Amino acid sequence: MSATATTWAQRFSATKRGARLARRRALIELAERGFPLGGYESERVALIVAELASNAVTHGRVAGRDFELQVMDLEEVLRVEVSDARADRRPRRQPAHVGEGGYGMCLVEATATSWGVCDRVMGKTVWAEVAKRKEAGA
Repeated sequence: MSATATTWAQRFSATKRGARLARRRALIELAERGFPLGGYESERVALIVAELASNAVTHGRVAGRDFELQVMDLEEVLRVEVSDARADRRPRRQPAHVGEGGYGMCLVEATATSWGVCDRVMGKTVWAEVAKRKEAGA
């Protein structure tokens, strides 16, 4: 991480309400850091947080365990990390023609510059990065 990086992190209950709150809180934090509501970066981060938080609640939930959202403002990207307690349930991109659901990670892949999964002591972290737009004249 660069010296100019700022990080915000918070735990949320592994419930649908927790997932909604994570998305709303991420947007508030981004607005306070100069990424306005409805802007290029905030719209993309909102979609990514919504999907990753929903996945953490639906597929990564362990009774009595929260999920954690971290948003990092790095030099050229905003990095979103969602950690849950289930290492055995990893996200995958499901082809569109296979059953219902499975489209969320397709959206993340289309929206993010890059994404991936890494293990942690207990569970996993799913991350995605959104490239920041260059300012006019910069």
